[in-house]
Amino acid sequence: MGEVEPGPAGPLEPPEPPEAPASRRPGGIRVLKRTMKRNGSRHCLNRRSRFGSRERDWLREDVKRGCVYLYGADTATATAVSASSAASSSSDLHLVLCTVDTPTSEICAGEGRERLYLQLHGDLVRRLEPTERPLQIVYDYLSGLGFDDPVRIQEEAANPDLGCMLRFYGEKPCQMDHLDRILLSGIYNVRKGKTQLHKWAERLVVLCGTCLIVSSVKDCQTGKMHILPLVGGKVEEVKRRQYCLAFSSAGAQAQTYHVSFETLAEYQRWQRQSSKVVSQRISTVDLSCHSLEEVPEHLFYSQDITYLNLRHNFMQLERPGGLDTFYKFSQLKGLNLSHNKLGSFPVLLCEISTLTELNLSCNGFHDLPSQIGNLLKMNHLKTMVIENLEGNKYITHMDLRDNRLTDLDLSSLCNLEQLHCERNQLRELTLSGFSLRTLYASSNRLTAVNVYPVPSLLTSLELSRNLLECVPDWACEAKKIEILDVSYNLLTEIPMRILSSLSLRKLMVGHNHVQNLPALVEHIPLEVLDIQHNLLTRLPDTLFSKALNLRYLNASANSLESLPSTCTGEESLSALQLLYLTNNLLTDQCVPVLVGHPHLRILHLANNQLQTFPASKLNKLEQLEELNLSGNKLKTIPTTIANCKRLHTLVAHSNHISIFPEILQLPQIQFVDLSCNDLTEILIPEALPATLQDLDLTGNTNLVLEHKTLDTFSHITTLKIDQKPLPTTDSTVTSTFWSHGLAEMAGQRNKLCVSALAVDNFAEGVGAVYGMFDGDRNEELPRLLQCTMADVLLEEVQQSTNDTVFMAHTFLVSHRKLGMAGQKLGSSALLCYIRPDTADPTSSFSLTVANVGTCQAVLCRSGKPVPLSKVFSLEQDPEEAQRVKDQKAIITEDNKVNGVTCCTRLLGCTYLYPWILPRPHISSTPLTIQDELLILGNKALWEHLSYTEAVNAVCRVQDPLAAAKKLCTLAQSYGCQDNVGAMVVYLNVGEEGCTCEMNGLTLPGPVGFASTAVIKDPPKPTTPSSSSGVASEFSSEMSTSEVSSEVGSTASDEHNTVGLDAGLLSRPERRCSLHPTPTSGVFQRQPSCATFSSNQSDNGLDSDDDQPVEGVMTNGSKVEVEVDIHCCRGRQLENSPALRENSPTPCLEERARGLAFGIRRQNSVNSGILLPVSKDKTELQKSPSTSCLYGKKLSNGSIVPLEDSLNLIEVATEAPRKKTGYFAAPAQLEPEDQFVVPRDLEEEVKEQMKHHQESRPEPEPSQEGRTELAEEFDTAL
Repeated sequence: MGEVEPGPAGPLEPPEPPEAPASRRPGGIRVLKRTMKRNGSRHCLNRRSRFGSRERDWLREDVKRGCVYLYGADTATATAVSASSAASSSSDLHLVLCTVDTPTSEICAGEGRERLYLQLHGDLVRRLEPTERPLQIVYDYLSGLGFDDPVRIQEEAANPDLGCMLRFYGEKPCQMDHLDRILLSGIYNVRKGKTQLHKWAERLVVLCGTCLIVSSVKDCQTGKMHILPLVGGKVEEVKRRQYCLAFSSAGAQAQTYHVSFETLAEYQRWQRQSSKVVSQRISTVDLSCHSLEEVPEHLFYSQDITYLNLRHNFMQLERPGGLDTFYKFSQLKGLNLSHNKLGSFPVLLCEISTLTELNLSCNGFHDLPSQIGNLLKMNHLKTMVIENLEGNKYITHMDLRDNRLTDLDLSSLCNLEQLHCERNQLRELTLSGFSLRTLYASSNRLTAVNVYPVPSLLTSLELSRNLLECVPDWACEAKKIEILDVSYNLLTEIPMRILSSLSLRKLMVGHNHVQNLPALVEHIPLEVLDIQHNLLTRLPDTLFSKALNLRYLNASANSLESLPSTCTGEESLSALQLLYLTNNLLTDQCVPVLVGHPHLRILHLANNQLQTFPASKLNKLEQLEELNLSGNKLKTIPTTIANCKRLHTLVAHSNHISIFPEILQLPQIQFVDLSCNDLTEILIPEALPATLQDLDLTGNTNLVLEHKTLDTFSHITTLKIDQKPLPTTDSTVTSTFWSHGLAEMAGQRNKLCVSALAVDNFAEGVGAVYGMFDGDRNEELPRLLQCTMADVLLEEVQQSTNDTVFMAHTFLVSHRKLGMAGQKLGSSALLCYIRPDTADPTSSFSLTVANVGTCQAVLCRSGKPVPLSKVFSLEQDPEEAQRVKDQKAIITEDNKVNGVTCCTRLLGCTYLYPWILPRPHISSTPLTIQDELLILGNKALWEHLSYTEAVNAVCRVQDPLAAAKKLCTLAQSYGCQDNVGAMVVYLNVGEEGCTCEMNGLTLPGPVGFASTAVIKDPPKPTTPSSSSGVASEFSSEMSTSEVSSEVGSTASDEHNTVGLDAGLLSRPERRCSLHPTPTSGVFQRQPSCATFSSNQSDNGLDSDDDQPVEGVMTNGSKVEVEVDIHCCRGRQLENSPALRENSPTPCLEERARGLAFGIRRQNSVNSGILLPVSKDKTELQKSPSTSCLYGKKLSNGSIVPLEDSLNLIEVATEAPRKKTGYFAAPAQLEPEDQFVVPRDLEEEVKEQMKHHQESRPEPEPSQEGRTELAEEFDTAL
């Protein structure tokens, strides 16, 4: 929805009750005067009813009605007499009922106030005009945030928590941030003027910024204030009076104030501070974001201005203080006119002879005049050819970042020293190399870069993220080049001239297709070498012996099997300090080579093929500070690790370590990760190192920690251990379908600003919620979102079934709930919600993903990554970048909104509204059998891992925790130094989570009988559904015979007799919710549905019928029963004419199996839990039909006499003759339901059936007049 349309003119009056809680006001509005307690820390109201039912009813009549909260002065009058903090006084909060058409003047008249003030995000305050409509302002604000529904906008507008973003005041609040500029203040005796005609008077004196403010003590904020500018003035000592200073302003009509102090300390403090102010000279003037069309005229008289910042204004050309008059600034060197929407270049600016820097970015220029000479950035330039420009010899620096350039020819700029042209669409670049020193051209589509002549002065060349297939020849001939970055290209080889350059110090060639590096012949000064993500199988043999200055080497994600040796001498001259070799094919043979690098501080050998790490080799790495050995096959960490006294980080997860290493004696150890290993016990010293902050022991299934050990670890900031599973049935419902693993690593930062949310059993066990929150530099907002967002989602799901609606509202409400913490801070957020799919009958679950910021989710489907999120950043989303520009945001040179963040949508950062919005991107997809896993990660993870690499890295890892750990380890080894978080959710909605019998699963035999059929991996309980086929038990006050007659079937237990085959039982295959029984032309039996005693439902409706089934009691929750009838082999059989008439001749296969009865019970969709299957004998006697039996309870709930346990046969009663619903079955029986009697047993069966029919007692009529047959053997369904 857009803006709320205004209603008829004039406010609508609510009905006036006899005793209205609100007093009637002039102008037809209503004001509720109620004292509401306010949270002192956040200035928000406590959550409780704000107004009565009458007011609520009045609001519901029209969505254009609402309420406005009117606050008093939020901060008391700040006298700042002493250092004591100003006390806060909160007046009563007034609730004004009004409409979108109620103007400010009408509210002021009703409140008896002169004016109203609006405060945005606790910061900016402005006075409302009399014609402005406060409620419409609130509605427009909520609509801008992302709310579409008018009713929901009305509800949100009535929420007082909105005051942290939008607040109305009846008095102008005193903002505390304005007091930050106050340098000194106090009450002193003051005399005005140089003569003694004026008397001394007690006044409040404040030194604020560059001014001296003198005012009355009583009316310091509302009375008349005298402001004396001190810049360029004088501060002199008055000799005739002790401790007295004379403050004078500059100019011909200067004013003077004498201030007398009481002590020498105050006198000296004021003299020292004011002298600094007086000595200041105005050289830099910042008038940005003031909506100026011209500069003040008196500014031209200042001869000291050298830099003028006018960005984000509306400057005009032809005005008294317009751009055409800027030539009057005789000393101006720097001018910033970005974001002024000039449209055409102001040519007269080129007449400023002293101008050396000109910023005209974001002005919409389409062409340039010939007089241009300096910086241009972020306009709409598509081509730029500079050939005939006058004065091009003066151009030395040019910035063309973030444009739409496709070709750029600057060969005529002979004096060009530095060029920025990143993030364009360049295919070819031509430059002059006479004076070129630095070139930045990353993130383009360059296939050729032409520079002539060879740039002899070039020191830095950045060509990453392009389409280059080879390094330019002129770059190989540059004699002074020190930095070369050609990563993320299509290179297949590195020229020998580049690697052997005598000036090159940093070479970045990662993410290419390089197969070999040239051999080194001479010594080179190379210090940094990044060759990760290539096709290398070996490194040059002379790399470490010739590159003696090499400090950093990253060769991760290659196919290295060995490492080159170091110097052959006794002492190694290697200076290598950081070595990253993760994700290679290295074995134990590479470990001795590491000894040749005694200065190693960081060593990453994760995800290789190491089985042992020799103790003697580790003993020599005494300088080691960080060691990562995760993802190998190590069984132990050498005891010599105790000699690495500087070690502060040990990561060795996902190995086979069974003995806890001796690391708790290291004096500087801080972080230890031994998760996903085989630890059984921990031997700890008497005292742990005080530096230990993080210990991760999760994933060690055999580890048992005693209470004493836990007490010893109590001082550790973060201790991660496996929690024992609670004996709750809810957690077992969804365990078959999904499981998750989480990993968070702080990197080289001292705090973790990433939080995650994981709820495997959400909304009563029918779904799951997973989330990732990244606060970038703050840790408060991710923690708040982690604690509150799941609860908000649960509330919104109950209000709407539309995934787009409840996901959007979840983010918007969470944005509001951040309160004052979200005013200045922001956080990326990602939320994934798995729930049963009601829209798509072919899918069992659907996945809804919503995100703001840079956190992303990727689904692995058939081994291929499927991105589900959208990155809201200026670089990756042109539509969002254009939206931010249209709303006049300031985009700095580093591509950030107002210099704060590169994201355009975040939760929090309300002070950047409307540029930063909380409205998320939402996508939904049905989960299928091909969906294997879901990966959630923050910005740092996806910056260093592609979607394909992340999926391939974890698709074969069995443990989701180990998978998440592996992703974080890879990111850190690939160069990530920031916080990184990863969550891996294994989806088991495919064949692995199936409980169908067609997968070879058999039903267990009855309790007490030796069953020869063995199930190695019994299926876990799955999510209950109408076709789950899981046997369970229900509690009912009805007799089992009544249940049988009402449902329409009688069944018995399945059990193995002495002669029963141990294979699968001869009955229809049990199907789960993932594999429902396919429909065909042959009749398929539907499960019968009945309701029994419970407190969950009282309508007695069938699962698919709108009307109650006849003959079914409506006193409880729904239970679905599916009945399969078989015959079991027995000694005493009885003939049943009713069944024999409809029984066709059995097939040979059915003759060989014999006779069997089977019953299957299905859970209700609403049950949510699996009930136990055992019941005591005393409970069985409650039923009249079982009170005379001393039976034995079988595994599926049946009760049989002990003496007849091996010779059991039951006869199914006739189903109720209902013509609709589940009971509308054809007259013929299905083959599975027919009696199959071998020929040699036909006579015996007839005798047993006859004997059974004669011994059956006469049925007794029930209270409802229907006839029920009493059965000898009852089945507890």
